[in-house]
Amino acid sequence: MAAPRPISASTLPYPRSFLGLLLAGFTLVALPLVGALAYSAWNTEHLTEQSRNAVFNASQAARASRSLVNRIASVERLANQLAVLADAELAADYARVHRSFELVSGDLSRLPLDQAQLAALTRTIEQERALYRLLTAAPRTKLDARAVGSLAGELAENAYEVLAVSYLVADREVERLRARAESMQRQLVLLVLFSTALALAIALALTRYIARPIAELDASIRQLGNADFAQPIRVRGPEDLQVLGERLDWLRRRLTELEAAKNRFLRHLSHELKTPLTALREGAELLNDQVGGPLAPPQRQVVSIMRDNSVKLQRLIEDLLDYQRALHAAASLVVRPIALDALVREAARGHELAAQAKGQRVALDLKPVAVEADREKLRSIVDNLLGNAIKFTPVDGTITVRVRGSDGEAVVEVIDSGPGVPPEEHESIFDSFFRGRAKSSGRVEGTGLGLAIAREYAEAHGGRIGVVAGGGGHFRVTLPRKAARTLAEAA
Repeated sequence: MAAPRPISASTLPYPRSFLGLLLAGFTLVALPLVGALAYSAWNTEHLTEQSRNAVFNASQAARASRSLVNRIASVERLANQLAVLADAELAADYARVHRSFELVSGDLSRLPLDQAQLAALTRTIEQERALYRLLTAAPRTKLDARAVGSLAGELAENAYEVLAVSYLVADREVERLRARAESMQRQLVLLVLFSTALALAIALALTRYIARPIAELDASIRQLGNADFAQPIRVRGPEDLQVLGERLDWLRRRLTELEAAKNRFLRHLSHELKTPLTALREGAELLNDQVGGPLAPPQRQVVSIMRDNSVKLQRLIEDLLDYQRALHAAASLVVRPIALDALVREAARGHELAAQAKGQRVALDLKPVAVEADREKLRSIVDNLLGNAIKFTPVDGTITVRVRGSDGEAVVEVIDSGPGVPPEEHESIFDSFFRGRAKSSGRVEGTGLGLAIAREYAEAHGGRIGVVAGGGGHFRVTLPRKAARTLAEAA
């Protein structure tokens, strides 16, 4: 027969609800502390009972000792009288005092005495009994008064020793209580330390046990945020958290369906729009090349307008498709070490012809900075900012690009000598399809998606992009130099 597998935290059953799980966890953590409190209360009650017994024994010893000393004084007086006078009344009084002495000494002997105290009491009792036998012996003979006085004197002397018994009993009870209190104090300190350590150990174990379904929920949400819809979502734990996991899995399936439908729509849109648009562009090019015969100047102007607008329409469609792909790709970064200054220099080289066509100058101020980022998406940010600057910088203008490192961050700045961004548009300029109001130099055509894509990519890296107030356009991108965060983590 195979040996049973040990029960691990992953196989332990969960309560029906998360609230029940928390209550069970609090109960388990509180058990050692409650046990320590109960044991402390029991010990305290036990010590209180011992204190009451000690006080009772001390008071009993004091009362019995004083009573015994009084009886010894009466015995001494009556014994001396009987030694001289043979009086029946004196004999009866003596017998009554003797019986009272026996009762009191018996009560005293039943107290918790040590050997020395018990020996002193026993010696006193024997001396009293010897004196009683001497005085009540039959037939009565003439007693030696001096012998009787000697015995009575010894008995009186022992009375002080009997009286000290009460003080010794009280002192011993106080010492025993002190020792018991110190022992109980040490036990309680050890018990508190042990119960606290046990409660902390249980709390740590329960933290992992309780945190497991929470961690699975967090991982599932991150999975959805990273656009990973392939893995099914399953959450182990209480039933209410399992139901929440099932709803997340339903959401994953719905997102998978929506993603597939969106991709189909984009493919169809690209095909359905590009096919007739390509034919339209080819026809316009053929007409412009006068393949079908020479064109009159008005006809050539119409063909030029058709060709320019078909190119513009194709660019708008491609920008729209690029933005949709950017929203999908921003959630999944391929992070690698990158020399940011080299990447910016390469991107600027790709815009040299466009800048030269407008007589613009691109100045580079690049400090060596290394970052961990997605190269393609970081290149897209720089390309969009440079393209935006070239659009809005007037002829013979200047565009300055700076790269520097600061406090664990990398900073990229693109500054142009154009009209700049109005303060009221510093935030809205990064919204999708926002193009701002027309400038004095005329309207610059565009889709309003370049800066929106740049912001998506910057935030995907855990960074930020913004407009710096001042003359001309001044855009600043700040990125962490260490491993970037995904959109789900940044949210």
